[in-house]
Amino acid sequence: MTIRDITTFPEEVLRKKGKVIETFDEDLQDLVDDMIETMRDAPGVGLAAPQVGLSRRVIVIEFGDEEDEDIPKQLFVLINPELIEQSQETVAGIEGCLSVPGLVGEVERAKVVTVKGLDQQGMPLKIRAHGWLARIFQHEIDHINGILYTERTDKIWQIDEEEMDSM
Repeated sequence: MTIRDITTFPEEVLRKKGKVIETFDEDLQDLVDDMIETMRDAPGVGLAAPQVGLSRRVIVIEFGDEEDEDIPKQLFVLINPELIEQSQETVAGIEGCLSVPGLVGEVERAKVVTVKGLDQQGMPLKIRAHGWLARIFQHEIDHINGILYTERTDKIWQIDEEEMDSM
């Protein structure tokens, strides 16, 4: 496993729609492993392939229970993910991004989403996510569609590293 460099704004790959994955081979497995290692090293809760410079439809997310830190984090790997359902109810929340360092913004997102995609072996997955996990899925799926959170808000402000670590 290799920690990859995180691509930052204004790199063009962050604005491109990712290519659909059709081959589930060793190269894909290496990419997924590297993305997990890179996400954990950053540290972050999610990472999309464009954030490591590749225009591909791959995301990884690792997130624990919002109210109970004793519950182990769960790792999600989705290939070709898409939002297939989202609640009408939305909630505003503060988002940051490894590809947009030093800035955060308030973004309105669906409170509940259903995501479908494939796992690393190409088997179908369907996940229903609530709260912050739903927000993370929406944020990462935006990445593979060439959308940054900064396009979804009009409230952006600068923060320092200490503030970012406490988020």
